[in-house]
Amino acid sequence: MIYDCLIIDDEKMLADNTCEYFNMFEVKTAAVYCKEDAMAFLKENGVRLILLDINLSDGSGFELCKYIRQESDIPIIFISARNTDDDKIIALNIGGDDYVEKPYSLGVLLAKVKVVLRRFAETFDRNPDVGSIYEDDRIRIDSVNKELYVNGELKKLTNMEFMLLEYLVSNRNRLVTKTELFDNVWKDKFTSDGTLNVHIRKLREAIEPDSRTPKYIVTVWKEGYRFVTGES
Repeated sequence: MIYDCLIIDDEKMLADNTCEYFNMFEVKTAAVYCKEDAMAFLKENGVRLILLDINLSDGSGFELCKYIRQESDIPIIFISARNTDDDKIIALNIGGDDYVEKPYSLGVLLAKVKVVLRRFAETFDRNPDVGSIYEDDRIRIDSVNKELYVNGELKKLTNMEFMLLEYLVSNRNRLVTKTELFDNVWKDKFTSDGTLNVHIRKLREAIEPDSRTPKYIVTVWKEGYRFVTGES
């Protein structure tokens, strides 16, 4: 069976209430309450999006995220009462697409989930014969197959990381503001600067000769970023 959303959270009442609310608005959702049940569910069912708590009764959501990322690029949004910057950075660095703090508004969370589902549906439904390929003497970006090669080596990116890179490259050599990125990549006004910063850092680590002194993805102070190439 295919579900729009799977909630993995050991707060059973909250998970059930969120699940019921989403289903009311025709986002087909299921809930499980531990790591073991989540792994069993994913083996038997298809899921388009995961909401994942960090603290589970039988393990860590971080570890579960790493396990899922070995097999799938499915969008993962962490939901947690832990609100330190360190937790958010870890969540995004290991493959999370976003981070939502508890307590959350059901309406706001539903809006975010619908945006993510719509965004990734548009990506996967794209005509496979249509796409742009960027290439220079260091990197090659294949928009059709969603692959990044650096010096001939395939680099693993999450869907969100690739979409961000693709947007910057398609607008290369011009300023792309943070607002533009939120509107056109995340398509989500609730995304934070911190989430964007972590994704930018991960892209730099993948493509830059030295991520501490970036040559490709250059910061424009207080404005946004510019993907710089040798093109005029």
